[in-house]
Amino acid sequence: MRFISTILLTTILAAISASFLPWWIIAVAAFVVALLLPQKMGKAFLSGFLGIFIFWLSCSLYADIANQHILSGRMAQLFHLPGYGLFLIVAAAVGGIVGGFAAWGGAALRQ
Repeated sequence: MRFISTILLTTILAAISASFLPWWIIAVAAFVVALLLPQKMGKAFLSGFLGIFIFWLSCSLYADIANQHILSGRMAQLFHLPGYGLFLIVAAAVGGIVGGFAAWGGAALRQ
């Protein structure tokens, strides 16, 4: 239950803070959640990864649907990916890695 709550809290905190601050604040959000809620470092990395992955994917999908997949389709062609959906997943995974390492750092600092 704590694992799911940390994922949701990371997603919500990242969404609120990214509305007002630069994109890299997602790392601070994952770090703070992992620092305040005790977890093992592996679970902290996974919860930070999944929380930011969900947030980044939802933001990317929202922007992508608004411009009718034009930008993501062109970026997928640039990176020689078969479709825009895979590009969105890769972009969300990059954000997830940032969140995962930030949460791992927060859990390590707590220990």
